[in-house]
Amino acid sequence: MNPMRALSLTLGWLLIALVAFTGPAQAQQAEDGGDPAAYATLAELLEDEQARQQLIDRLRDLAGDSPAPRPETATPPSATPEAEPSLPRQLAEATSRIVSDVGDQFENLVGVVGALFTGRLGGGDGSFDTAAFTSAAINLGLVILATFALFVGFRRLVKPLFTGISQWSLNGAGLTPVLRLVLCVALAALVDVLVVALAYVGGNLIATFAIGETGELSTRASLFLNAFLVIELLKAAVRMLFSSRYEGLRLLPITAAEASYWNRWIARLIGLVGYGLMVMVPLINAYLAPALGQGIATLIMFGAFVYAVAVVLKNRLRLRDAIDVKANQATMAASRVSLQLFARTWHLFALAYFLMVLVLTLTRPADALPFVLFATLKTLAAVVVGMLLSSLLSQTIGRRITLSEDLRRKLPLLEPRLNSYVPNALRVIRTIILIVVVMVVLSAWDAFDLAAWYASEAGRGLVGKLVSVAVILAIAVAAWLGLASLIEHKLNPETGGGVPSARTQTLLTLFRNALAITIITMTAMIVLAEIGINIGPLIAGAGVLGLAIGFGAQKLVQDIITGIFIQVENAMNTGDVVTVGGITGTAERLSIRSVGIRDLNGTYHIVPFSSVDTVSNYMREFGYHVGEYGIAYRESIDEAIVALREAFDELAASDDHKMNILAPLEVAGVVALADSSVNIRVRIKTTPGTQWATGRAYNRLVKLHFDAKGIEIPFPHTTLYFGVGKEAEAPPANLRVMQQGFDIDGRPGGQPSSGESSRASEDDPRAKPNPVFRGDFDED
Repeated sequence: MNPMRALSLTLGWLLIALVAFTGPAQAQQAEDGGDPAAYATLAELLEDEQARQQLIDRLRDLAGDSPAPRPETATPPSATPEAEPSLPRQLAEATSRIVSDVGDQFENLVGVVGALFTGRLGGGDGSFDTAAFTSAAINLGLVILATFALFVGFRRLVKPLFTGISQWSLNGAGLTPVLRLVLCVALAALVDVLVVALAYVGGNLIATFAIGETGELSTRASLFLNAFLVIELLKAAVRMLFSSRYEGLRLLPITAAEASYWNRWIARLIGLVGYGLMVMVPLINAYLAPALGQGIATLIMFGAFVYAVAVVLKNRLRLRDAIDVKANQATMAASRVSLQLFARTWHLFALAYFLMVLVLTLTRPADALPFVLFATLKTLAAVVVGMLLSSLLSQTIGRRITLSEDLRRKLPLLEPRLNSYVPNALRVIRTIILIVVVMVVLSAWDAFDLAAWYASEAGRGLVGKLVSVAVILAIAVAAWLGLASLIEHKLNPETGGGVPSARTQTLLTLFRNALAITIITMTAMIVLAEIGINIGPLIAGAGVLGLAIGFGAQKLVQDIITGIFIQVENAMNTGDVVTVGGITGTAERLSIRSVGIRDLNGTYHIVPFSSVDTVSNYMREFGYHVGEYGIAYRESIDEAIVALREAFDELAASDDHKMNILAPLEVAGVVALADSSVNIRVRIKTTPGTQWATGRAYNRLVKLHFDAKGIEIPFPHTTLYFGVGKEAEAPPANLRVMQQGFDIDGRPGGQPSSGESSRASEDDPRAKPNPVFRGDFDED
């Protein structure tokens, strides 16, 4: 047999036995004579400290005397008030009081059970009317049957409605799944509450007009109906979490089998405690004895505690594994860690809750049940609302924000920026939700007075500061998003009025960086001032520190000032080819302090502006390819110029370079009569940055056209002249270059011809084997 079912049956038989033994005890007291009810009432009155004090005060009022102060509250005139006890002492006193109260309850329970068996338990007027008791029990049973029949009937009538709501929750459209689930569960809960209310009203009508005396509602029926209303409303709240029959009306993400198990267990526990304390105990107090009712209440709570502990321990590992599965499915690290920690400690929270309920019931029997009921409802409501909000935020965080195609085209960086900012803000909101839920739960159990804290100056001030900080941060983020998006709109060639100039792009980029620094600094200052930190000394200290840094970092100040003027004068922009600080390359990064240059070899240089004396920019408005081409002295200069023009015409007709040429070829003419060549200079005007590519292409065409026309591009050479006398009697030497094996005349062997007077000495270490020079001296 199921141990839980066996425990429930045992408790039920024990209650029946207690009631059955009460009749013989009452009869025995009646036979002994006397008035046992009066004795019992007086004993209970004297045992109750509060009632005893009220009786004493009433007697003193009747005697005309002023009430004397109670011994424990009276203070000698000369005595000074004692200091407030320390926290350890308060904890010790509270623990001692709780243990004493619990011990008194168990002692009372033992005394009641002993009195039942000895026949000394009294109540009422000393008599027990069996016929009246039987009639009352039959009438109460009829009310119970009629009320539950109405409840079951109404539940069957609204079953199709529950099914339709569940289907819309699972397959509906137009809302997010979480919002749709919340709306459907709220609607189903409203229908469930209406069913309970109708059954309650129907039970009242039947108990008033159909059962017992017509027109009167008996106390017994009223007790049951009130208990029915409270208990079924609690069960309706549980069904919101563990709806086993309707998949779309279950707030918790668990299977139907798990939902059915926990729904059945919690409903059984609520029914046992609710009907026991709200129906059985009051009836026993009224018809038998208050001491017996108090003992039965203690027994019910102790049995419910044992039953709950057994169920928790039985399902500890199974529920831990299920929570671990949910934790592994979580996408956020914080949620995953929190679920894993809760999976290993959930049973401790459950055991602590049931132990606290038991202790409260035993120490505060008068108001324990309402307090526990409302505290539990507040806790469940806070946790469920927090879980729903957290789930909704988790779906928002996990879903990437997607903008429209037109907005993405106009502001290409807005979507990535939103996807980086919004999730962080939502995580902060989730943390705030967790803190609020914890505070509400502590307030529900009187561990923390949330209302009083919020009503205090400190509470209102803290909440106001948090709201102000949140508003300031939201305004700062909105301002940054708006201004940064405006800058991106201006820089976007498709939407900002065409391709921005290099200067505009550089200035807007620098302005965006300066704007980010300004917003961060101002936001930090305002937030610090809002939370109560005096920023006056901070600003003064920052000024003194800035002055010290200005004296100690003159190079840095010079870098910044020079950089500002370079940007104002538009000396260079990102992408320009410049010569700065002796380094030539492309300016890849431009800040207020330095410039990053990539040279032709790919080396990246960072040049601070303090070392910049001159900026040479090759990318302003236009560029020139300046070329000097040397021809042999024997060539025709005019023919060479014609060849140069033809090469330019071919270049201007090329599809790859014609768009880069801005003007016709400029021929400067002969610029030098060099040692071995006649140099002709030409210039080609190009668009900025294309002068080098245009020059390379033109050089290629010049070589091809010179070769086609036979125009010699000479190598460097030297003419040896041995001098001429006044009478011209010393002619120049005739030098010939000897190839290996042949001379320039084609004679084999490389031997000198007859008549040659000299040749290069083969023993000369400076002489090379190839070529061999020889000279002929002609007399004439």
